[in-house]
Amino acid sequence: MRIYVAGHNGMVGSAILRQLAQTDHEILTAPRAQVDLTNQSAVRGFLRQERPDAVILAAARVGGIMANATYPAPFIYDNLMIAANVIHQSHDAGIDRLLFLGSSCIYPRDAAQPLRESSLLTGLLEPTNEPYAIAKIAGIKLCESYNRLYGTDYRSIMPTNLYGPGDNFHPENAHVLPALINRFHAATQAGDDTVTVWGSGTPRREFLHVDDLAKAALFILGLDKARYTAATSPMQSHINVGTGTDITIAELAAMIADITGFSGTITFDRRKPDGTPRKLLDVQTMANLGWRAKINLRNGISNTYQWLNAQRKDEHARNAG
Repeated sequence: MRIYVAGHNGMVGSAILRQLAQTDHEILTAPRAQVDLTNQSAVRGFLRQERPDAVILAAARVGGIMANATYPAPFIYDNLMIAANVIHQSHDAGIDRLLFLGSSCIYPRDAAQPLRESSLLTGLLEPTNEPYAIAKIAGIKLCESYNRLYGTDYRSIMPTNLYGPGDNFHPENAHVLPALINRFHAATQAGDDTVTVWGSGTPRREFLHVDDLAKAALFILGLDKARYTAATSPMQSHINVGTGTDITIAELAAMIADITGFSGTITFDRRKPDGTPRKLLDVQTMANLGWRAKINLRNGISNTYQWLNAQRKDEHARNAG
């Protein structure tokens, strides 16, 4: 197939490109300067001209608790526009196969753990990322609605918390895992005795390496339509993608401290928000289809840290030159 990857420069999109490079599929990409996915006219013109066989919608505005709290309007607007434009214009261009990538934050804050696909829209969302979650829920429902009305084959997967090469390590806008890598690395380099972690350290989180997600995305995209339809339903068409295991933030911090060589004290700032108490996905649907994550968390974090250090060395060499 000729596959258009929307959001190819992001962590998820670039991981999908790495996986697609190992297949016979033809890859189609477009930088934001060429196609602004929040611009309906730009998306329409691009998809009508290129008409790929399938679309993988990995583009999104993403960020951690601080970013979501600081920029709620851009988070809901940009993600709503991206989903609406790409999904509608794919249909309008006659593209019948699409894969939408969402997020596990779509589920209610107090839903039973592990989170099943059927938990969607059964309660209130976590306030710290509600705008982003609503946009992702809208994407799922767009796919379902176009399938019901037009007979398209638009599928949705909901990954858990992601990490890996290409992640955002910004000290204010990063998600928890890359933010902790950045913080402990900086403390190690500076010889600091203490690192402070946001919140109580008690929330539990599940983490999936982005390369595992990329493999899952191509697995789902390549499934026979009958198998995908049998595993889902017209009114609940999304599938969870995760590891099925979780860890406390305190345990995660200790693991990252060890990987980065930090031997000082870890403290917790309980004045900062914890977010959802626990977020663990039920991944039985994927398991029944024959797919499971393979990358161990510690190995994945070590790999990510090595990648980050290599990037920093390259940047330093460029600046020195």
